[in-house]
Amino acid sequence: VQLQASGGGLVQAGGSLRLSCAASGRTLSNFAMGWFRQAPGKERDFVGAIEWNEAKTYYADSVKGRFTISRDSAENTAYLLMNTLKPEDTAVYYCAAHFPSYGRPWYGGPWDYWGQGTQVTVSS
Repeated sequence: VQLQASGGGLVQAGGSLRLSCAASGRTLSNFAMGWFRQAPGKERDFVGAIEWNEAKTYYADSVKGRFTISRDSAENTAYLLMNTLKPEDTAVYYCAAHFPSYGRPWYGGPWDYWGQGTQVTVSS
């Protein structure tokens, strides 16, 4: 599975941005896709995830209510819609995918496939 993230950019605080993560190599049926972010000097953090077949979603508390993950099965693409952006949302955003295994939360990884990052900068 190859993942290609796009859609990053510069936005003012309070604005919105939508990131895309296009998958190739195989369909994402039965997979989960996650979004992560890494701010300068910080560790990579989990943002949220979507279970591909049923479109179940799970979010980190820091973005709950502001960010929405969706997917388009026909396009094999997932989206991260970010609303009410804050300067602290500034980071490189990554998408990742894995095949959920029995006995583990589907949103918990381990994440086997990663896309390249896309920079999101929120100005105050």
